[in-house]
Amino acid sequence: MVKRLNIDELESWATTQREASKSIVLANGAFDMLHVGHLRYLQGARAQGDVLIVAVNSDSSVKKAKGPSRPIIPEDERQELLEGLSCVDYTVRFSESKVDRVLRAVLPDVHAKGSDYTVETVPEAALVRELGGRVVIVGDPKDHSTTELVERLGRDKPEE
Repeated sequence: MVKRLNIDELESWATTQREASKSIVLANGAFDMLHVGHLRYLQGARAQGDVLIVAVNSDSSVKKAKGPSRPIIPEDERQELLEGLSCVDYTVRFSESKVDRVLRAVLPDVHAKGSDYTVETVPEAALVRELGGRVVIVGDPKDHSTTELVERLGRDKPEE
């Protein structure tokens, strides 16, 4: 059963996981309009350790990063969709523009990012290493994009 965590619970949750000798993998993103690229990324992340926690951007942080028409799907529903995937063990929502607060609370063994990055270009890579973790790139090639899907839907509207 997937459990939704509050950001204030992360440190004690992570301590419990480590006491049970479980390795923690952290993945993060907006996950707006869930698609197969998201699934492959999360499956790849889950394969890197014992427990996968997914940090989900809040509506306000998605709006800041992607523009006023986003997100398409509200934060509670995005989290619920992720929690329905068998590869996801826990979710947590964060409002900041960067995932640093979550990283500092969880101290993941592995921070998984998608193939639109390299280990060298992951913005939080230095912090992950400073905290004792490692960065891995997982998932299939970046051939899927919510932004492209939204644009395509806008182009494919039937003419009236």
